Amino acid sequence: RWLTCKSLPPGALESIADTIADRLRVPWFSGAVKINVSLVPPLVLLPVFLHVAALHFLLGLIILTSLPVVVLWYYYLTHRRKERTLFFLSLGLFSLGYMYYVFLREVVPRGHVEYSQVVALTCGLILMLAALSRAKKDPGYLPIPAGNEKPSHHGLPSKSVRGSSSGLHGISGAASSRAVNGAAKGVCRMSAEQPEGVKKDWCTKCQLVRPARAGHCRLCGRCVRRLDHHCVWINSCVGEQNHQAFILALSFFMLTSVYGITLTLHTICRGRTPFVALFYCPGAYSDYSSALSFTCVWYCAIVTAGMGYILLIQLLNISYNVTEREARLALRDNTGRRLLGGLVIDTGQYNRGLLCNWGHFLSLGSSPPQRSAEDIV
Repeated sequence: RWLTCKSLPPGALESIADTIADRLRVPWFSGAVKINVSLVPPLVLLPVFLHVAALHFLLGLIILTSLPVVVLWYYYLTHRRKERTLFFLSLGLFSLGYMYYVFLREVVPRGHVEYSQVVALTCGLILMLAALSRAKKDPGYLPIPAGNEKPSHHGLPSKSVRGSSSGLHGISGAASSRAVNGAAKGVCRMSAEQPEGVKKDWCTKCQLVRPARAGHCRLCGRCVRRLDHHCVWINSCVGEQNHQAFILALSFFMLTSVYGITLTLHTICRGRTPFVALFYCPGAYSDYSSALSFTCVWYCAIVTAGMGYILLIQLLNISYNVTEREARLALRDNTGRRLLGGLVIDTGQYNRGLLCNWGHFLSLGSSPPQRSAEDIV
């Protein structure tokens, strides 16, 4: 009926897709292993698209322009449906592996890349994967009450316990009395976690009291300490425990990618600087090997530009001690200041100056968080 353009019953396509996803399994010794459907498209489509793009300049222009559009469309589609997907993690890891494979097979045999340069590129890739592995671990999930039982509210102040999953409304009373006095302690010694007037709040979904700056992730279904955002590229939240590793992985990726792009352009476009060769390389399509390498360089450049923008925003947010979640909420409530052309939103709550802000960030996760009476309740 679908092929003949006839009407389908409501939910028919979703049911077919779910059935196909359930039947997609790989034989294994202990039984068939179910494969997540979102892992498959990058493994199949990316090599096909890159090889087709290497056939002609116009094909490369069309494919490399449409790829970011398709990825963004899929991101907004899953984000609107609040769905978790392995598509972006699969795309990122397979892109790294496939670019490294093309580099070793098409670029290194030309003889213009030294052995030490290959080792340096490989070390950068390994360090990036190690940081990524650390970033995939616990971001700082708050413990769920045992037995999923709702904690009693008798230990909380009776003035106001407002159900909030966004962290905007707090519990007035005893929580604010523990705020550190900035005038007595000094600016840099003042706690960046609970300044004056910042209160804890109650999460109606996790049924627990959250400390300041913690937030509930809609995709993970958990509350995370100092929640920054849910990153689709690692399929996990970025919070107090893995924010440093996330920044480290982005930094290693940028350095490794730029270095690999430079080595490739020096090989296939000799005599030109990397920036000029990226836009003008007459011999790029003289043979298929050069065309494929040049296409992969442009693909890497597009991905690197996107990741560079993410890293820039992250570094600016750290410099002003604001998380992406806090910036988004400040924009929604019109309580923050736009700085640097709107690249960063300063909420004014936790900003203690550049050095203190970075000192606070570098100390994240250095010691286990202290549990207060409200946390236990």
